[in-house]
Amino acid sequence: MQVRNDWTRDEIQALYEQPFLDLVFKAQSVHREHFDANTIQVSTLLSIKTGKCPEDCKYCSQSARYDSKLEAEKRIAVDKVIQEAKEALASGSSRFCMGAAWRNPHERDMPYVLEMVSEVKALGLETCMTLGMLNQSQAERLKDAGLDYYNHNLDTSREYYSHIISTRTFDDRLDTLDHVRQAGMKVCSGGIVGLGETREDRIGLLLELATLPIHPESVPINMLVPIEGTPLADVEKLDVIEWIRTIAVARIIMPHSYIRLSAGRESLTDSDQALAFMAGANSLFSGEKLLTTPNAGEGKDKQLFNKLGLVAEKAKATAAQLSVDAMAV
Repeated sequence: MQVRNDWTRDEIQALYEQPFLDLVFKAQSVHREHFDANTIQVSTLLSIKTGKCPEDCKYCSQSARYDSKLEAEKRIAVDKVIQEAKEALASGSSRFCMGAAWRNPHERDMPYVLEMVSEVKALGLETCMTLGMLNQSQAERLKDAGLDYYNHNLDTSREYYSHIISTRTFDDRLDTLDHVRQAGMKVCSGGIVGLGETREDRIGLLLELATLPIHPESVPINMLVPIEGTPLADVEKLDVIEWIRTIAVARIIMPHSYIRLSAGRESLTDSDQALAFMAGANSLFSGEKLLTTPNAGEGKDKQLFNKLGLVAEKAKATAAQLSVDAMAV
């Protein structure tokens, strides 16, 4: 299938609204053109600095503006991060993602994150960070340190965005993605469904992603996890089928991208997840927690993979890189 960056809203809507089984069949057909049908890329996500974020994202427990009962934590030591990365590698992850609850990294933070990237990269893992907005100089230094991916989600459609966040603009997010691209890193960018948005907003989010000059190499499609104390704590839950429609359309219009199951996966049944994989999802976060929200644990994932005949994508680490200490954790 030809990769296109000129999708129209009408084309995406037509895909989205076709009969569900037709949509899933088409998505699986596109998926098999570009990926091994039974291989899943597994990532681990670690919060390196938790809480007291100055932003007002209405879904987020880490915002200092909401009383979510989250206990803020200072940034964790680099050696602790490296230990966590070794455990992730030993458990089968091929990518290690590090997130900090910042609006943007300050210059005083850069030596810390650059050392961390370099050390994790040396283990043979792909590296990913989400630190908020970046300027061009910061993006270039992260690339030079060995950062493979930078995560910066668009969250929702341009039209609905102001209903969810007021402390940064939609174009601020696009500017950061442009800095990441200009620095030569890969982009991880997707959004969240179930924020109270309409189907038209989900289509709008997909349109923004699919018409970027280069599609994001990784596209997380999160399902809102309502958190007490945040403005979206009581939002009506989105039907799982609607979430899977979003995944299937993302697979069709961004055929080379990894489509990731992220937040919200812990509430899914095995059958729900199997249907999401059928719709073209081929990446997930493993572990007990996604920054601050619960996640399906590693043991559950192994059981699910065995049940479905799935295998994890191999990390690039060699036997020499995977030290005895890493295997022992």
